[in-house]
Amino acid sequence: MSIASTPTSNDACLSIVHSLMCHRQGGESETFAKRAIESLVKKLKEKKDELDSLITAITTNGAHPSKCVTIQRTLDGRLQVAGRKGFPHVIYARLWRWPDLHKNELKHVKYCQFAFDLKCDSVCVNPYHYERVVSPGIDLSGLTLTGSGPNSAQIIKDEYDFDGPQSLPSVDGGHSLQTIQHPPSSSCPAPAEPFPAPSMLPPTEASTSVFFISLFLNLSGKNHPFFLWPVHNELPFQPPISNHPAPDYWCSIAYFEMDVQVGETFKVPSSCPVVTVDGYVDPSGGDRFCLGQLSNVHRTEAIERARLHIGKGVQLECKGEGDVWVRCLSDHAVFVQSYYLDREAGRAPGDAVHKIYPSAYIKVFDLRQCHRQMQQQAATAQAAAAAQAAAVAGNIPGPGSVGGIAPAISLSAAAGIGVDDLRRLCILRMSFVKGWGPDYPRQSIKETPCWIEIHLHRALQLLDEVLHTMPIADPQPLD
Repeated sequence: MSIASTPTSNDACLSIVHSLMCHRQGGESETFAKRAIESLVKKLKEKKDELDSLITAITTNGAHPSKCVTIQRTLDGRLQVAGRKGFPHVIYARLWRWPDLHKNELKHVKYCQFAFDLKCDSVCVNPYHYERVVSPGIDLSGLTLTGSGPNSAQIIKDEYDFDGPQSLPSVDGGHSLQTIQHPPSSSCPAPAEPFPAPSMLPPTEASTSVFFISLFLNLSGKNHPFFLWPVHNELPFQPPISNHPAPDYWCSIAYFEMDVQVGETFKVPSSCPVVTVDGYVDPSGGDRFCLGQLSNVHRTEAIERARLHIGKGVQLECKGEGDVWVRCLSDHAVFVQSYYLDREAGRAPGDAVHKIYPSAYIKVFDLRQCHRQMQQQAATAQAAAAAQAAAVAGNIPGPGSVGGIAPAISLSAAAGIGVDDLRRLCILRMSFVKGWGPDYPRQSIKETPCWIEIHLHRALQLLDEVLHTMPIADPQPLD
């Protein structure tokens, strides 16, 4: 569309949306893009100068200077469009500039007054007020991007070539990128401990450190839960979330082939914060879960081939009170379902699969974030249940309500948050060699040949505490 025919803020929303749709980069479906643009245009209709700035920025590809284009910041900082949540500046930057953008690759320009990172009440979503930078710890030098027009969205090739180890990703045209890639950094060092932990110091220094920590916190006795996680805590003086003693085992790992569990669940003692899951055959246990020793009479040739490529597998590390990091030791990528990584990428929980490349070392679980999510969902369920009960009793009349019935129906979903919904927050799933999701032939992890499910015990302990605060629904009679 030429500049002469470019709409202004005085034109109808439909005309403005149509014009802006012509400049999208194709990283999202047409339906999602239209919903996102319509939502933005409607929000800006009363702010004509900002709407004109958006139109100018998009239709000129940033050739002309433009002002901030702002929307109200939400409580969690994310914007919901067509049932998906994401950070607003990332959503619109993907739509109009970089369809394969990762959240951590955006940096605002100096003259942007309402950039997302400035934590203002309003958020600037002008894509030309942000620059793309390589995020720390992610090496994109191995990526090959082809095309820059509407058909340049990315699809990932299948997982492995049996003739050799897996290289970093090359991508070609296809539909929207659903698998988020995590290549290794150039050196992949483990994060340095900011302070030496007491048990890692010489005896005199260790006892002195413990004494001063106790004095600082006005504690006495080694049985206080603060002393349960001194060695691997990234923040040594951060008090624990709960006073409940640490579990005997920090996680349990179940191994599956397709939808069948093979072998017994492997429990990892809290005394072993680092555990390796590999494809070898050592049966002694301890800090290694060797999948090669497990037999399955129903194992297919395809599963057997995939198992051959597990190799050195992965290393899981529990840090602090319950954060989890993963290091890929295998020659082939592993694929992870992680609500923490979903949030970091600006995706809704369960909306993405994360491809972790060989040698990559990445955080996949944050205990405090998980605990906050538990509390938020429990509070939502409590409020919804109370409002639902009041609405059924007719105490909350509202538009379209008939004796309070309509509001009760609208609240039923929130009130129905249950144990399984919250338990999923405490679980990681990881597939070896083969991926799943829209970018692969397999739509579920249960269709992959070899995968593990990791239950995080400290998180489950915290969930148990949270569950005691949730309302107990009236039992329904069984027919």
